[in-house]
Amino acid sequence: MAKSLGIFVTTTDSLQHVIGITKAAKAKGSNVKVFFTWKATTLSKDPEFAGLCDLADDVSICVDSYKKQGFDIEDIPEGLTAKKMATQAQHGIMIEDFDCYLSL
Repeated sequence: MAKSLGIFVTTTDSLQHVIGITKAAKAKGSNVKVFFTWKATTLSKDPEFAGLCDLADDVSICVDSYKKQGFDIEDIPEGLTAKKMATQAQHGIMIEDFDCYLSL
C-alpha cells in the first residue's frame, strides 16, 4: 500500500466507497486526502460525511461547486472548517504530492 492516497470524488453515489477505501488505506498506514467537487459536494450533507472527516487525514470540498449545487457557502458542512471550503487547487495538490490517486 502506498504511503499516501488522494481520492477525487465527483459522483453522488460514492460515499460508501470513499469511506471503505479510506478505512482500508488508514488500516495500512496511509495518509488519505479526500476532495469532493461538482455534484459530489451534495454528499457533504449526508450524516456519514462528518465521520469520514474524522477518519481521513484531510477532507475538503470545492466551494464553487458547493455553491453551484445550491448551497450557501456560509453553511459549512459538519466535520469541515471554513478553511476546508477550498478551490480546485486541492485537486492539484493530490495529483502532485500523493503517491496514489483515485477518482470516483
